[in-house]
Amino acid sequence: MAFDSVSRDYVKYRTAVAKKNVQMKKLLIAVVTVIVIVVSCKPKQTDYAKIFDDPDTYCKTVFELNSVVMGNNFSPMVASRNYAYANIAAYEVIAGGYPDQYNSLAGQVRGLVGVPKAPAGQKIDFGFASLLAFWKLGVAVTFSDNETKNYVDSLKQLAKDHGMPDDVYNNSVAYGDTVSSVIMAWSRKDHYKETRGMPEYTVYPDSPSRWVPTPPAYSPAAEPHWNEIREMVVDSITEFLPPPPFAFDVTNKNSSYYKEVKLSENRGDSLTKEQAFIADFWDDNPFKLNVAGHLMFGTKKFSPPGHWMSIVGIAAKQAKADYNTTVYAYAKTGIALFDAFIQCWNIKYMYNTVRPETVVNKYFDPNWRPHLQTPPFPEYTCGHCYSSAAAAEALTSVFGDSLAYTDTTEIEFGIGERSFKSFRGAADEVKDSRFFGGIHYHYSTVVSHAMGMKIGGLIAERLKMKK
Repeated sequence: MAFDSVSRDYVKYRTAVAKKNVQMKKLLIAVVTVIVIVVSCKPKQTDYAKIFDDPDTYCKTVFELNSVVMGNNFSPMVASRNYAYANIAAYEVIAGGYPDQYNSLAGQVRGLVGVPKAPAGQKIDFGFASLLAFWKLGVAVTFSDNETKNYVDSLKQLAKDHGMPDDVYNNSVAYGDTVSSVIMAWSRKDHYKETRGMPEYTVYPDSPSRWVPTPPAYSPAAEPHWNEIREMVVDSITEFLPPPPFAFDVTNKNSSYYKEVKLSENRGDSLTKEQAFIADFWDDNPFKLNVAGHLMFGTKKFSPPGHWMSIVGIAAKQAKADYNTTVYAYAKTGIALFDAFIQCWNIKYMYNTVRPETVVNKYFDPNWRPHLQTPPFPEYTCGHCYSSAAAAEALTSVFGDSLAYTDTTEIEFGIGERSFKSFRGAADEVKDSRFFGGIHYHYSTVVSHAMGMKIGGLIAERLKMKK
């Protein structure tokens, strides 16, 4: 009897459990059904136009390329080429899509002709197409297929996720590809490829006025044939010729050269905290070799062109510029940086001037070191001063001479921020920074800044971009 009682209780228990399981399954099915209904009823996102009309989307894309350039240790000269062609490709899409607002650069920059206009009657999202064109050139000039492909895929997925119609998507991809192919073909005729196989700089240790490699890396001279790259706006490499550097003379205390050397040495020994910070802020060394005993490691930062690309984005946001104006500002600044480096590098390898560090160590103090690490190319003239002054003139022509902004570029490198009342004010500080850093003579920075302003002014005047 006891056994029968337990058995009956067990049967009742199992029956109750089974009923409960059935109820739970019904509840689960009901919940899933509700979820499916809610998801299916949720309106599909159709805000793609808002996303690709947002200037911040373009700024973030330029920043992505900036990071790729930094990661690949491209020299400032090569970096200027990266940014110039990529931004021009994007700009030409905008010019083709809004011909009533912008002029094509075809016929304005050397060698560029016949950029296709947008096909009549086709629905195209020109913001989306300009991003794809920008990135296609970014792939071509940085040789970084994997990193760039992932970013392009994310842009395309963004368009689909936010409801871009198939015809708009396909037309935009096609037009971006058409324009970027033309810009790519044009870029390949600038003599860059040919300079890759040219002879390296010849070092003559017995010539005291001639540049020699500097510590700690003692790297070979960078880009001795950059003056053979095709300019975009400037007529020739001899259009802006600065006066020659002071004659090498370390024995006559009254000579201009001797005074410049001692000025650099003394400044390096007595930098204020503010002067050291200015030097660090504008250092922009794409690859610094750090040495501690037997330990050596490299640290990376944006190069001077990368720093100014960042400034363009900051300025566009500060000015509340729309998408098209933002692309225009990047393209114009990129062109100014590109031509400025060609002009400067022509002068560098015309005179092959020795660096302050080499002269001070050899003739005055073997233990002296500049505040910044000396870059691997001749001293006269200053590339950062040239390019910064040119970029400042280009940006001034877009946003005016009174746009105050705070430059936060260096925060990610642990340096901090600085505020400026104008782009010209920032470029003027660059001039001082290279002297404070001990890597350029004072007169070299002054001359270079003046030359950069002339180049940037010429580009701002000649280019008729925004109607």
